[in-house]
Amino acid sequence: MSDVFAEISLVLAIALAVAAVMQLLRQPLVIGHILTGLLVGPGVLNIIRSPETLEVFSHLGIALLLFIIGLSLNPRVVKEVGRTALITGVGQVVFTTGLGFGVARLLGLETVAALYVAVAISFSSTIIIMKLLSDKRELGRLYGKISTGFLLVQDLLATVILIGVTSAAQNQSLPQLLSTTALRVAVLVLAFAALTYWVLPRLSGFLAKSQEFLFLFSIGWGLGIAALFHAAGLSIEIGALFAGVALATSPYNYEISARLRPLRDFFIVLFFILLGSQMAIGNIGALIGPALALALIILIGNPLVVMTLMAYLGYTKKTNFKAGLAVAQISEFSLILVVLGNRVGHLPPDIISLVTLVALITIATSTYLIIYADGIYQRIAPALSLFERRDAKRERSKRTSHDIVLFGYRRAGFQFVESFRQLGQKFVVVDFNPEVIDELAKQKIPAVYGDANDSELLDSLELDNAKLVISTIPDFAANSLIVQHVQNANPNAIVVVTSDEIDEADELYRYGATYVLMPHYLGSSKTSALIAKHGFDLSIFIKERNKHISYLQQRRQPVAR
Repeated sequence: MSDVFAEISLVLAIALAVAAVMQLLRQPLVIGHILTGLLVGPGVLNIIRSPETLEVFSHLGIALLLFIIGLSLNPRVVKEVGRTALITGVGQVVFTTGLGFGVARLLGLETVAALYVAVAISFSSTIIIMKLLSDKRELGRLYGKISTGFLLVQDLLATVILIGVTSAAQNQSLPQLLSTTALRVAVLVLAFAALTYWVLPRLSGFLAKSQEFLFLFSIGWGLGIAALFHAAGLSIEIGALFAGVALATSPYNYEISARLRPLRDFFIVLFFILLGSQMAIGNIGALIGPALALALIILIGNPLVVMTLMAYLGYTKKTNFKAGLAVAQISEFSLILVVLGNRVGHLPPDIISLVTLVALITIATSTYLIIYADGIYQRIAPALSLFERRDAKRERSKRTSHDIVLFGYRRAGFQFVESFRQLGQKFVVVDFNPEVIDELAKQKIPAVYGDANDSELLDSLELDNAKLVISTIPDFAANSLIVQHVQNANPNAIVVVTSDEIDEADELYRYGATYVLMPHYLGSSKTSALIAKHGFDLSIFIKERNKHISYLQQRRQPVAR
């Protein structure tokens, strides 16, 4: 155990050093993590002696990444982009397999080896693309949804192929193995649907009573469903994504996502390090030519196929271009496939080195292409007109952000919500009380469960697009975080926060608050104004008393005590 601890600690120290260099050079950290893997792998420093431990951690990272992505997806997405995802996903795999097989044969590979290579280079990396799109916050864009869809279609195809290779290696009947797997999956999906529609909604209030319990449930649910899907013959990625989609319509999805992101980031780093460590390249001089030829198919051919298919389906050239870049690299599945082929005696070791080199070239290149996609598009947009029909489907401008964000409902939120409704502005209420969230949901008031002290939650709310942010929470730490976060993201927004202390109110103004609500100050100001204007007129005070009682009664109705 101590050896494993020391090994992982050393690997992380090297990862930190490489990441620091990449940060100074303003290069993608994903590339740095893969380079770390190459450094600590058997080809250079040979530090990793317990790869099975890193593999477990990397699987956790994959599951958490896809689970969080699922949390941001609404089940309606399947209906929106399902047909497009199926056509582009299958179409690109068929094209790349055919062209790749032809090129591999021209390069002198035997028929079986050429087929393995062709299939290996036909699949794109769900993990890498989802991580990059998540970092760019573009999973909710039309091209992001389509990319997610066709990558999952490819994952399903990859699963079937792996089952086929495994059955051949074990001399099992492929139809029997596939039918058994399909039966297990059908039973699992039915049980999953029952849990999603009948059990989870009834447990939501109970789960949210404690943040620690909600955090633990989220991990257990996400990893547990992923493990069940894996046991049924599907991939961990698909199971984790399904687990996230099941909670996507819950008001607690933001809080769950915010809590899990740091954990995801840690484990996904280990995934990329492990991926790099497994990229053992042999005779690079002899392989560089064939690797470049295959890489060109992936970097140029794959995007062109996707762009052509999407243009035929009626999407704009920008959507087509950015979705096309999502298939400009090969998958970690590719390495698994060729390693499996080598183990069963179908492939020589050189094929593993060849596919590994192709993976390095395409993953590195596509990472830069995706990160700088908008700038590249601006330069080549006129040349892409070929990939757009005149009646192309324009991406609808859907505001995922809100004009007004209100933190805290119980204290004064009721009155604010009534004002927001009169203004006709898009708003959302953020509250830490699950009873409040449930009651707001019944009233069809947009609500999110979360802690205002959580910076990850503030990122999820996209406060950079808000016109007005109000906090009725008299917590200085939370309010100072809100004010500073909004100031950094959107200095033109109006930020109103609450304080009971003069010194704290002064500090919040220094942080950049537009206005600080002080209930005692407002209450005494109104009362003193009544006295100054009406003197000892009892009827005026009775009138104000009755208005106050009516307000209190209204406040009791929407939220049960």
